[in-house]
Amino acid sequence: MSDFTEESNEFTLSLKDADPATLKSILEIHWERICSRLKIEVGEVEYRTWLQQITLGGIEEDELTLYLPTRFLRDWVRSQYNSKLNQLWNSELSQIRRVELALSAPAETTSIPSETTIANEEIAATQTISEDITIPQQAAQIKNTPQVVTATDSKEEESKLPTQTQLDPRFTFDNFIVGKPNEFAYACSRRVAERPSSPGFNPLFLYGGVGLGKTHLMHAIGFELAKAGNISVSYMSAEKFMYRFIASIRSQSTIEFKEELRSVDVLMIDDLQFLIGKDNTQEEFFHTFNALIDAGRQIIVSADKSPSDLSGLEDRLRTRLGCGMVADIHATTYELRISILEAKAASANVTISPKVMEFLAHKITTNVRELEGALNRLIAHANLFGRPITLEATQEVLHDILKSHERRVTIEEIQRKVAEHCNIRQTDMTSARRARAVARPRQIAMFLAKQLTSRSLPEIGRKFGNRDHTTVMHAISRISELIEKDSAFAEDVELLRRMLES
Repeated sequence: MSDFTEESNEFTLSLKDADPATLKSILEIHWERICSRLKIEVGEVEYRTWLQQITLGGIEEDELTLYLPTRFLRDWVRSQYNSKLNQLWNSELSQIRRVELALSAPAETTSIPSETTIANEEIAATQTISEDITIPQQAAQIKNTPQVVTATDSKEEESKLPTQTQLDPRFTFDNFIVGKPNEFAYACSRRVAERPSSPGFNPLFLYGGVGLGKTHLMHAIGFELAKAGNISVSYMSAEKFMYRFIASIRSQSTIEFKEELRSVDVLMIDDLQFLIGKDNTQEEFFHTFNALIDAGRQIIVSADKSPSDLSGLEDRLRTRLGCGMVADIHATTYELRISILEAKAASANVTISPKVMEFLAHKITTNVRELEGALNRLIAHANLFGRPITLEATQEVLHDILKSHERRVTIEEIQRKVAEHCNIRQTDMTSARRARAVARPRQIAMFLAKQLTSRSLPEIGRKFGNRDHTTVMHAISRISELIEKDSAFAEDVELLRRMLES
C-alpha cells in the first residue's frame, strides 16, 4: 500500500508536465479509487443508480471535468454529490480545486423528454426506495394466490422491478373484523369488489389513521376481483407510483408506463398523501386518473385524510378524488379492539385470559397493526418458554410498547380540560377568586394533577397561582371525601380523568 501511495504522490507532482496519455492514466487510477470510496460511503445501490454513469473528462488548470449522459442526471448529481466529489478529488490530487459536471459530447448525449423538469424533491424521494431497483423477479409463486398485474419498468437493468406482485393472502374480507368505526368503509369496499365501476362508487376513497385497516381493505378488494380471473388489477403505493414514473423518464419509456397503467381494469393507489408536494407526479396521476375514469375503469385510493383535507394536492385532483365515494375509518373502539384480539387468538389457536385481552385493548388504542403485533409477541414468548400468558407476563414482555403508550398529561392540559368541563375560564385556575363555582373546579384540577402527573405538591401549587403546598393537600383531601360520599360527583371526576388519559 505504501508503494502505491508514493506512486500517487509522484503522479500528483507530475500532472502539469505529463503528456495526454500519461495524464489520462493518472486520472483513471485516482478515479478508480474514488469510485471505490463512493460505493462504500453512499452504498452500492445508490452508487449504481446515480454515479455509475459518470465518465472522466479532462483537466485544465485546477479544474477537472466529469461527464454525465443526460441533463437530468447531471443536475441531480450536481445538487446532491458535487461537494462530495470535490472533496474526494482534492484529497486524492491536491492540485484539483474544482470539479465541473458537464453533459457528454453532443453525439453521446441522450435527449430527455420534457418531463425531466420534475422537481428535485421528487427525485430525492426516490433514494428512500432505491433498494427496489435491484429486486429480482420472484421465482417462487404461492399456489392459487391471485396476482396483481404491475407494469414492467425500465429498459435499463438497474431499473427492473418485479413484473408481478402478489396480493397478501392474510388480507381478505373474511378476516377483516368489522365494527362501528369501519363498517361503512367495509360495506363500500364489498360493493366495489362485487360490482366495480358502479355509479357513485368510482373512485372509492378510503381514509383514516395509520394501522386502521385501509391497506387490508384494498388488498381484500383486489383479492376478490382477481379471483374472477378476467379482471386486471394494479396495486401500488403512491411512493412506488412516483418511483416508477421517474424511472420511466430516465429510461425514456414514459409512453409504455402510461399505456400499461391505463390499460388495467382496476387501479389501486395506497397512501396518496405521499404525492403531496410532488407536482409533476401529481399531474401524471391526474391524467392517468382521468383516462381510467373516462374508460369506465375502477380507481381505489387510500390516504390518511379526506380529499378536502389533503392540503398540498392540486385542487383539480382533490375535486376529482371527492366526486365518488369517500369512506372514513375511525379510530378503533374498545369493543372492536377486543373483537380483533379474540379473532387473532382464535386463528392462532391460543387461549388468552379476558384480563389480558382487556389490558391490551385499554393500553394500545391507536393502531390495530401494533395491537396485533403485541399479541403475536405474547404468543411467541409463551411458545418459546412454555409459560402461560398472564397479566404479569404481558407487562414484562411488552414493557417497551406499553411505555410508549403512556399518556403524559400536563398540568396546563388538566386546567384547560377541567375549566371547559365546568364552564369557567382557564385563568380562574390561577386567579385569587374563592367563589365556590371557581374554587371547586380548581380543587378538582389539583386532585387530578396529583393523580395524573409526577409533579410534587409544591410544584402543583406554583402552577395554580403560586399557592402553598398545604392548599394543594387540602384540595386533594376534600375531593377524595366528596368522591366517597357523592357517586354523581365521583362519576364526573372519573369522566374527566378518562378524557385526559385517552
